[in-house]
Amino acid sequence: MLQTLEGRQNGLRLSVATPVDEVEAAAADEDVLVLEFDAFRDGRGFSLAAILRERGYAGRLIAAGKLLPDQARHLRRSGFDGVELGEGADAAAWARMDQAFSAAYQPAADPAPTIWRRRRAASNDPDLKALADRLNRETEGKDASEIVKAALNPALGLRVGAISSFGAESAVLLDTIARQNLDVPVVFLETGQHFLQTLSYRTQLTKVLGLTDVRLVAPDAGEKAMLDARDDLWKTDADACCDLRKVRPLARATAGFNALITGRKRYQAATRAALKPFEVLDGVLRINPLANWDAADVEAWLDDHDLPRHPLVEQGYRSIGCWPCTRAVQDGEDARAGRWSGMDKVECGIHLGQRQAAA
Repeated sequence: MLQTLEGRQNGLRLSVATPVDEVEAAAADEDVLVLEFDAFRDGRGFSLAAILRERGYAGRLIAAGKLLPDQARHLRRSGFDGVELGEGADAAAWARMDQAFSAAYQPAADPAPTIWRRRRAASNDPDLKALADRLNRETEGKDASEIVKAALNPALGLRVGAISSFGAESAVLLDTIARQNLDVPVVFLETGQHFLQTLSYRTQLTKVLGLTDVRLVAPDAGEKAMLDARDDLWKTDADACCDLRKVRPLARATAGFNALITGRKRYQAATRAALKPFEVLDGVLRINPLANWDAADVEAWLDDHDLPRHPLVEQGYRSIGCWPCTRAVQDGEDARAGRWSGMDKVECGIHLGQRQAAA
């Protein structure tokens, strides 16, 4: 926890505008270093602290000057031990903001484990794996509705959400979920690169099925401004674009769930060939009620239940993602051949898990 310190603190005092090499040299024999911020918008102090910690500085780092309580957690994660409070500062507000979030997604100078490390450790939880194995046995040979029903069983105590792209086959999964519980949260990754038809279809399908909790999740504005200010990252690094627009937002949006329903199917790609109805991925139970379905099963369900189709399907789009990386497929092509066509890429990363996504 970041210490709140009243009054002027003893120690070497340097402005955050001081070049990092000069700071490092001056602080080499100092047990206490106070970095003074001239403006709360000046991010150089955070960078200085992180670099000093990375290079091995083990003394006390104290932030001083024009800072806000909202920055408490960022100071701590950058490597600061404490903050020097000015006259009239509210120490309680600083403490409250420092603890406003209980976990982080990205590693930093702060030694606290990230959510990914926690989830990876949790994925080795024998109880969670045992639950997945038990549910796979109990639902063997049963239809998608029974698989969803089993996952939503209150006795399991799971916090269940669903992921949907509102794409070519999404109506089947969402209809199956809606028949069991209209209130299951459905996460839609609003990448800012969807076809207009997808956005219209999301509105239409939500209304037709009566879904009550569809959550639109966008990329972090700060990350986007830094990594893809011109909205053209997909041209040079499709993996990084997916990470920014899908993987990171999904991680943030689903932190409160320990079970997620997906529409993945074995026939869609080689990466999904061994898919089971229940699996554990990064410490979260993934539920795949349509795992053993094929294209004919999907079409039959859509017809039998008179569900609206995605407008692009009739134009040859059989798997629909963001417009820059999606094309119509030709006769005889795999359903996902139109995704990232011409690239050595078949998944956006949200279904791979951190270990596979980083490989």
